[in-house]
Parts: sequence; C-alpha cells; structure tokens
Amino acid sequence: MSSPPPLPVRDGVGPTRLRVPTTGPWAGIPGFLVARFDHLEPGDLHRRIEAGEIVGADGRAIAHDTPLGAHEFVWYHRDLPDETVLPYREEILYRDDHLVVVDKPHFLPTTPSGRFLRETALVRLRLRLGNDALTPIHRLDRETAGLVLFSARPDTRGAYQSMFERREVTKVYEAVSSRPAGWDPHHPTLGGRPLPLLHRDHIRSRRGELRVTVDPGLTANSETLVDVLAAGRGATGREVLHTILRPRTGRPHQLRVHLAALGVPILGDRRYPDLLPEAPDDPDLPLQLLARELEFTDPLMGAPRRFVTRRTLEHAPVISARNSGG
Repeated sequence: MSSPPPLPVRDGVGPTRLRVPTTGPWAGIPGFLVARFDHLEPGDLHRRIEAGEIVGADGRAIAHDTPLGAHEFVWYHRDLPDETVLPYREEILYRDDHLVVVDKPHFLPTTPSGRFLRETALVRLRLRLGNDALTPIHRLDRETAGLVLFSARPDTRGAYQSMFERREVTKVYEAVSSRPAGWDPHHPTLGGRPLPLLHRDHIRSRRGELRVTVDPGLTANSETLVDVLAAGRGATGREVLHTILRPRTGRPHQLRVHLAALGVPILGDRRYPDLLPEAPDDPDLPLQLLARELEFTDPLMGAPRRFVTRRTLEHAPVISARNSGG
C-alpha cells in the first residue's frame, strides 16, 4: 500500500502530488514549479514556498534554494475554484465503522478529477460524514450510476481493497442499448454468438487518453459474461435491448468496449464505438449503465455481504418483447 500523503485533507479535498525531475535547466525545485505553472504569477508561488505550503514526501517544506533531486515528489493544496453545484445527489445505502456503501447517480464523479473537485462523491461524503479518512475502494466512471464502496478507516482499508485485487467481489451491471437489427427473441444472439456468452478482449489504456484500445493480437485481459434481460420498447418509444453484465475483470471502460464490440453500444455512450464531440450532460439520456449489485464475504467479519442499487435505467424496456416474438 502507498504511504499516506504528508499533508492533511482540507475542505474534503486531499493534497495534490507532483513529480519533480531530478535534472533540468531550472535553478532548483522552485524554478521548476515556476516553469511548470507558468499560468500563475511567480510571486504567488514564492509566497506559498515562503509560507511552507509545498512539502516533500517527508512533510518538510521546500525552500527557495531546494535543489533538483532533493525530492521525487512535492505535495501541495490546490486553490479551489468556484464550481457549479451538480444537481445529482448520492444516497448512502449502508454505513458501519469500516464501510460506507453509496448509490451514485449519473454525472457525479467518484473522486476529484479535472474540473470537478468539490462536486464529487468523495468530497461530499467526507464533509457530510466528517471523515477525512474516507477513501473509495473502487471507482465508477462519472457517467455510470450505481454502487460504490468507500473505506471509512485506513487500518482496515487494505483488507477490502485486496478483495477486488483477488477478484473476490461479484459485480453485476445492467445496460440498455438500441435493439440490433434482426433481433430474434427465440434465438437471441449478439455478434453472431448465442446468449449467454463470455466476451474477452485485450484492453489497453494510456494515461491522458479519453478512450481505451483493443489489441486482438494480445492475450485477453478482460472478461464479461453477457446475457439479455429483455428486449422491447422503452418509455420514449425506442426499441431497446436490456442486458445483464457480470464482469470477471475490471479494466477501464470494459463493459462499454465489450458491448460496442458485440454490436450493441450502450445508449448515451459518447466514447464507444465512436468518440463524439464534447457536449453538456444530457439528463434525458445519461449513459445507460448501472452498477446493480456487489456481493462478497466480509474480510473482517467473515459474513456474506450483498448490496443492491435502488436506481433503475430510464430507457429500459417497459413493453417487453422477450416472449412475444418481436
């Protein structure tokens, strides 16, 4: 497990870590910071250094003459910008001394990233529960709704994180896609394969890229069991397919990539199969992907645990054609 940050959480937001090069054309770490943050006034950075607000991993503040190579990383608190309050509210489903289980809505980030700092499930919960130690055990994409587990205590966090690393957590998702042409409810297939089916791919992700890639020449590192719950007409009149997904691995965007590869990309997905231009959130068509269930044996208590979302997918079939012949 990684070492805890040398600075405390402030206003629900943890400190930021920045890697510092060991060599370069700068006169020490302060010179690197001035170049790195060239959109800021140098005087403001020097003021923060003078005030001891930028520290190394050992918690010691850097000085104006701290040389390159003195620290691999420096830590600091970001100045929090004004943020538009997101109207989407998380719900706490369960809470004890070790775990907090949250039902996350579409469009709410799990953790601070990009333009979202305070308007995230993590920061909201830290402030709401008065617990700066709260940390997500796993994550959901901002666009995905459903269950997220948070650790409430650092001393037991590793036990729960290890469950996910060892694939000891059963995860169940639901998704809604447009019904594919030629759909036969009596002989259901996806991608020419009968259901249920196990789809495998080698998924590769790169830092800073919006989409993952699939490499068919490499051994599969992702697996999802796919089946159909129903096909029919949604509330808006769209002919849709409602699938149930049981991922056996947890690669980035795995479910979105797998359904797109099977010819049924998820409704509301602006990344797969095609990357669409950035657009405002559409509350009428959020990504139709829901983390429905989490089941595991509690590593501390030895008792079975099962949590189920209270949310539903708005575009799921309301007139089912599963047994009607079309």
